[in-house]
Amino acid sequence: MSNINKDKEIKEKLISKLKEMFQLDQPELDFGLYKIMHAKADQISQFIDTELAEHIDSVFSEANSKDSHAQLQKAKEDVIAALGESAFNAEGHLNEQFKDVPIAKTYLDALQASKRDNGTLSNSASIYDHLYRFFSRYYDGGDFLSRRYHVAENSKRAAPYAVPYDGREVYLHWANKDQYYIKTSDSFNNYTFNLAEAIAKEKKGDELSFGNTDKNKKIHFQLVDADEGEHNNVKENQARFFIIHADQPVKLNGDNELILQFEYRADSNKKGRTTAKTWQDNKLKEAEALIFATLDSQAAYKDWAADLKTLAPTKTEKSRTLLAKYLSKYTARNTMDYFIHKDLGGFLSRELDFYIKNEIMHLDDIEQSDAETVESWLLKVRVLRQVAKKIISFLAQLEDFQKKLWLKKKFVTETNYCMTLDRVPEAFYGEILACEKQIQEWVDLGFTTEHTEYTETFLKENPFLAIDTGLFNASFKERLLAEIEDLDETTDGVLIHSENFQALNLMQERYREQVKCVYIDPPYNTGEDGFVYKDSYQHSSWLSMQSDRLLLAKTILNSTKGTIWTNLDDGEIHRYKILSDLVFDEKAFVGNVIWKKTSGDNKPIFAFTHDNLIVYGKNFSEPSRAVLSGVQRKAYKNIDNDPRGDWAISDYRSKWTKDERQNLYYGIEHPITKELIFPDTYAETTRVWACTKETHEENVAQNLVWWGEDDSSLEPKKKRFLNEHKGINIRSIWTDAGTNDSAS
Repeated sequence: MSNINKDKEIKEKLISKLKEMFQLDQPELDFGLYKIMHAKADQISQFIDTELAEHIDSVFSEANSKDSHAQLQKAKEDVIAALGESAFNAEGHLNEQFKDVPIAKTYLDALQASKRDNGTLSNSASIYDHLYRFFSRYYDGGDFLSRRYHVAENSKRAAPYAVPYDGREVYLHWANKDQYYIKTSDSFNNYTFNLAEAIAKEKKGDELSFGNTDKNKKIHFQLVDADEGEHNNVKENQARFFIIHADQPVKLNGDNELILQFEYRADSNKKGRTTAKTWQDNKLKEAEALIFATLDSQAAYKDWAADLKTLAPTKTEKSRTLLAKYLSKYTARNTMDYFIHKDLGGFLSRELDFYIKNEIMHLDDIEQSDAETVESWLLKVRVLRQVAKKIISFLAQLEDFQKKLWLKKKFVTETNYCMTLDRVPEAFYGEILACEKQIQEWVDLGFTTEHTEYTETFLKENPFLAIDTGLFNASFKERLLAEIEDLDETTDGVLIHSENFQALNLMQERYREQVKCVYIDPPYNTGEDGFVYKDSYQHSSWLSMQSDRLLLAKTILNSTKGTIWTNLDDGEIHRYKILSDLVFDEKAFVGNVIWKKTSGDNKPIFAFTHDNLIVYGKNFSEPSRAVLSGVQRKAYKNIDNDPRGDWAISDYRSKWTKDERQNLYYGIEHPITKELIFPDTYAETTRVWACTKETHEENVAQNLVWWGEDDSSLEPKKKRFLNEHKGINIRSIWTDAGTNDSAS
């Protein structure tokens, strides 16, 4: 292959990769960045096919000129060195008698190349290859990952991975640290592909050359129903799946559009320990079978069936159909996490410099090379940087635009209120009684029964029964809210239904430093909980999701009393602890509670029957004590009608021994027998009293020493008053406070 053809092939390979990076080869996806990309498709194509191509040609032309000139100068110097100054005439041209000398022929070739000025830059194929390799290593399926290739460090090559260490004693870094984590399943995206193009891609040819497939035929995947579920917190027993709509799996929209209809819901048939991924795969196989059965049974769908049965094999699935391939793509688009880079331009620019220093320029080689070789390297680096910077700048504009959309506070699409009947004017009672949805909600929640007689009298007798304005028409809600003064001030609870990052972002100003307690129950990250991790970055993806959400949660926590409680198993607890130290400060760690659960996760040795509650405080300064339980409160009475209120008794001894605290071993006079009572008089103990003799005398004077109701006790006790009690420390092992299963 000639150098020109090789250059062209590698250049086209680079352009193809750029089109992939700019999403121009994707099916007609109707969500997120894909919408932006398709809306800007003309602009992007203009950049790749025209602007970038012209820029590459311009840079190469300039470099070619410099390269040709350098080669010409070198050839001329070689001629003079060999033949002398007389080899050239006064005008600087080579004298005729030397034209057949070999070294002069080299000069003439260089002169001709310089005049043409359209030769290729030396090693231009290498430059295209470097550009392709550089951008390929950071791009994966729509995302730019902060990924470096690890190689062994040696005397000539540094390991190409640089952690931005800031000097701390211990520093936590993860692969996706500089990216926002987005979970696509929160938005249930529809998905479309062109059938002819898909078939052509499998058969590697022109889509118009395969049978009668219309080039305008499109397949739409649409969601027709979805259960409510826990956003970003789908545990194994709550997992939802994409399931084909059994009543109408397919339908035609005109002659050229076939719609495949899905539900997203829990599956009551799922039992046992089957992973969510395996179960979803089973549901896709069922969907494929039902779709083909429906298409084969009706003449109108015959051509569609034939096209969708086109083979799209993989190494492990030789008989995979085109339908099976795109069923998998559809669910993957709605379950795989993806990322938005926080500073793509800065990251790629830094990585480009690192790439050049580690994979193109080697200091040891430079030291041993001549000036001409070094100059050629510098020329190649200059060309590489100029072209790469142009691409990086354009990529960064698109990524920054996507970041701006992600961080922009979202509109509230709907607001409703739940309020008790004592706040509702009686003029609305008639409409409330006429609302069947409200009546049914009361029944469903167990507030009333199907046999309850609903009258205005009933509403008056149940002032704390709540109504939901979302169940009424807009007129009712507007008129009711108009009757309530200071609505915002009287609202004593807010429930936000949203993706958690967006909800926290929305709350930043309104609830800054107002929240006293945050409880989160993130996915446990077992690898079996429905996540499909980008590039297998299981732990890195999870940390990215937690990091940005913790930073937002921190701003709404009260500065002195705010605490955040996180429920975790042992899988991520060690990483989460270091992450929380980074976000809140390690001094803000309050404790780790071991929380019993009813069923254990069986492992080779242990059945894990616990989870963890990791507790942090924001500038935590005051100990948070639990209130006394009912049993503990019963211990406080006021037998002697002490004006200071209810009290309980405590031991008058301390933990110290006589050898350790001689001054606390003394006799106390019994109020009736006048006998001197020592700590060990009526008990086999080595302990001593809890206070000095002087303090004891003060206790007697303040009526704090208790010898029993009739002073018949043989040993003293001390009064502890309820109004002086600061609560008790929370125990770190919970076995009797309910289980995480019941709490969820």
